Amino acid sequence: MARIKGVDIPNNKRIEIALTYVYGIGRNLSKQILNDAKIDFNKKAGSLDNAELDIIREQIEKYTIEGDLRREVSMNIKTKMEINSYEGTRHKKGLPVRGQRTSRNARTRKGKGKTVANKKK
Repeated sequence: MARIKGVDIPNNKRIEIALTYVYGIGRNLSKQILNDAKIDFNKKAGSLDNAELDIIREQIEKYTIEGDLRREVSMNIKTKMEINSYEGTRHKKGLPVRGQRTSRNARTRKGKGKTVANKKK
């Protein structure tokens, strides 16, 4: 099992898909990296030799991924919270940040649904 940036790459998947296991690498960036490295997309990750893996690692060094990207994203969120921007206040309250409605379906950020007692008529 190959390791790239501290992440184990699955051997049984195509290298185009296997690279997406690294945080910050999606399908498009994966294709771009493999094009620059001149490696076939359909090749299995387990069948790559060390020279090809080294070329891929060199190409990946050009981008901010894994720990650096996570740190950068969390710092951006903290900055928004400190300056009390709209997005920052939504992050503080644990509510949806990007304009979604909260009356119907925001359970993933708001938590388990709370039942409210019936009102007397």
